[in-house]
Amino acid sequence: MERYTLKNGIKTIIKKNNNTPRTAIVLYAKLNNDEPKAGLYYLMTQMLFQGTKNRTSEQLAIELDENAIDLNVEKKADYIRFKLQCLNEDINQGLEILQDILENSTFNDFEKEIIKIKGEFEADLDSAKVQAQDNYYRTIFKNHTYGIGRKEVLEQIDSITKEDLISAFNEIKSKSQKNISVASAVDKEIIINLLENHLSDLKITEEKDNRKPIQELTQNEISVIEKEDANQAQIFKGWLVPPINSPDYAPIVLLNTILGSSGLSSRLFLELREKQGLAYTVRSAFEPFILNGHFFVYIATEPKNIKTSLEGFKIEINKIMTKIISDEELENAKNNAIGKRQFYKETNLLEASINGSYEFLGLGYEFEEKLIENIKAVTKEQIINTASKYFSKNSALCVLAPKKYLLEADLLT
Repeated sequence: MERYTLKNGIKTIIKKNNNTPRTAIVLYAKLNNDEPKAGLYYLMTQMLFQGTKNRTSEQLAIELDENAIDLNVEKKADYIRFKLQCLNEDINQGLEILQDILENSTFNDFEKEIIKIKGEFEADLDSAKVQAQDNYYRTIFKNHTYGIGRKEVLEQIDSITKEDLISAFNEIKSKSQKNISVASAVDKEIIINLLENHLSDLKITEEKDNRKPIQELTQNEISVIEKEDANQAQIFKGWLVPPINSPDYAPIVLLNTILGSSGLSSRLFLELREKQGLAYTVRSAFEPFILNGHFFVYIATEPKNIKTSLEGFKIEINKIMTKIISDEELENAKNNAIGKRQFYKETNLLEASINGSYEFLGLGYEFEEKLIENIKAVTKEQIINTASKYFSKNSALCVLAPKKYLLEADLLT
């Protein structure tokens, strides 16, 4: 792995993976400002494949397909990410298409894309789980860009103009923090030369993050959705935790593994599904963002089981806050967490993405190796202390169910 800085100041890392036929190039661009209108950044990314001054959307699709070039753009909570993957001999062509999109996207006929997005989001919200999950994010990240969901997008997307799209895109291209990550068998000198040729017009600044800070929950927040035709209750309960650069990151990874992310062997699965038969789906998850992170537990259960499920969550959370973990459970959790991470570098695209994300966060591409060593070093006492530190804080609880069952669970007054 080697680091370079392009002439335009963009930091670039290149991992040489010999005997791999496809090259992966990932470009990160940070979102430093609160979204002016809900859905603006998402609509912007969707429009980038709807035509440039040189190519129609159909021409773009045909050229990418005929040359087996995978090019997509994702809007995430903290950044816009472009992912390019192509045969080694087609890097120049792939980068030329990316350059065309970055420099010449027209944003014409964006009204059609708005109609499409509205249809997709309305269809998504037919799902009880999606409704509940959106509401959970809205609750735990109250009045923050992280909490924007489909409902907010549907309320505001019609007010977005072409000028809004162009202004936001130009702002990101000219001012945001950026970095590039490459994984390829191609010589680094060739790659650097191609990046200089095609991405030299991108600019960077050291602009600070102007987004609102995350508000700590001042009380336990409860939000419910009455859905009379719901066959299952959807329950999300979460806590704010620190971002990835926290020293508590490794213990939280193992905490998540033990509680609910390790499938059949996780405590929530064994206790709430296997022993009590409360649900088919029960799990935990941990999402670290730049400004903060969150940890949540989730279950889909019969509406009559809401109170029992919440009590089950409480018991398992209290256990991991107070009772020593066995050596076997800790070792299994470490093996599970580390084993999963081996998949992160199975392909050049996965490796370029993970290495690039660590560079983007200022952790350095070496972070994965450091994290594995940190996971290996976590003690049982650290897990208990970390659980106590964050699970004793106020939480956000979101439940979707028919009104009758919300009343029975004392979630409505």
